[in-house]
Amino acid sequence: MTRITNIHKSDVKIQLTAQMSLKTTGTGLFEFTDDIRQWAKSHSLNNGLLCVFCQHTSASLTIQENADPDVQKDILTSLDYLAPRHNHYIHSYEGPDDMPAHIKTMLTGSSLTLPVIDGKLALGTWQGVYLLEHRDAGHSRYILLHYIGN
Repeated sequence: MTRITNIHKSDVKIQLTAQMSLKTTGTGLFEFTDDIRQWAKSHSLNNGLLCVFCQHTSASLTIQENADPDVQKDILTSLDYLAPRHNHYIHSYEGPDDMPAHIKTMLTGSSLTLPVIDGKLALGTWQGVYLLEHRDAGHSRYILLHYIGN
């Protein structure tokens, strides 16, 4: 039998929503874990769930290792293999990098759910929260934070 340990029991007392803007410089992974931690601390969040949502179809979110930069390079290489730039796509209105960007977003996802326990993001030792920019040019990307807890 799987062992389950209860950590906290709490009543939902607050909901809080914020929008943050991240500037990217082109294709890559952009960590913003510390920005989320600072926001959670500034609002004295305690125990609950934080939904992080990317408001774009050509950028996405992931939780990934933040210790070895080679992991990020391998992720980008793998995504390029799964959704290559030149693959005879019909949709090309915004350029040759647009349709592969939509596919990469579909594969990686537009939202994350993060537990907040005792005011801290319950991430593992080497985990960080990243925006994946799938377009060649830099963009301003908007991320919604929605917290439910106490």
